[in-house]
Amino acid sequence: MALGKFAIVLGLAGAIALGGCQTTTSGGVVGGERKQLLLVSSQELEQVAAQSYAKLLADSAKKGTLNRDHALLARVRAVAARIAPQTAVFRPDAPRWKWEVNVISSPELNAFCMPGGKIMFYSGLVQKLELSDDEIAVVMGHEITHALREHSREQVSQAMAARAAIDISAALLGLGQSSADLAGTAYQALIATRFSRADESEADRIGLELTARAGYDPRAAVSLWQKMIKASGGGGMPEFLSDHPAESNRVQQIQSLLPTVMPLYEAARRRR
Repeated sequence: MALGKFAIVLGLAGAIALGGCQTTTSGGVVGGERKQLLLVSSQELEQVAAQSYAKLLADSAKKGTLNRDHALLARVRAVAARIAPQTAVFRPDAPRWKWEVNVISSPELNAFCMPGGKIMFYSGLVQKLELSDDEIAVVMGHEITHALREHSREQVSQAMAARAAIDISAALLGLGQSSADLAGTAYQALIATRFSRADESEADRIGLELTARAGYDPRAAVSLWQKMIKASGGGGMPEFLSDHPAESNRVQQIQSLLPTVMPLYEAARRRR
């Protein structure tokens, strides 16, 4: 009887997954057309992202930390201006997004691109690691890829599907709420982090192509991650419990892709 109920659960989970599978991008030379589970609309997340970004800008302006370094702001915006048009290779609609780029003065080694092209760099990332423009471009391409591939939308959808499957399982198998909560915790600790690592690897690949197409040297990705490894002291969580790939695996993947993207970089340089 329990096996029959488990089959029903699997069938329902499969139906959810098949119903929401699509892809958000074309492949490019590195491959970016993987099928994704997308159960919420782009518009919903972009609206939330725009509101969150506006609040972050307002809070930072109030603290006096927004765009305080005008030279750094100009550098970051110049890099974004060259990369944004290249997004058409993966998504024809992306160059028309309402792109916005700002810098917060903070020691954090951080940067992100929200859905719809809302980019934020933290000054510590550039200043502490003494990033070149090529290295800034690698970071920028990586973060923009998260938005192009709609990884946030995919993560939300995966969480929705997992929560539905857990709730259905608890009901059909007669589990109590504590058991359902335990299953949810296990999902977050083990399964969800695997999705995040896949997203990070995907962002490295596509971001490297964006970097090269914009005329920035993709080999800078190696030096960037060497700096990141040094800054982190080479430590961190084991990869199987982390939402980022192990640094050594990351560098190996980047090096394996360089022969593929270097011709794009060389062609872009000839055009400039």
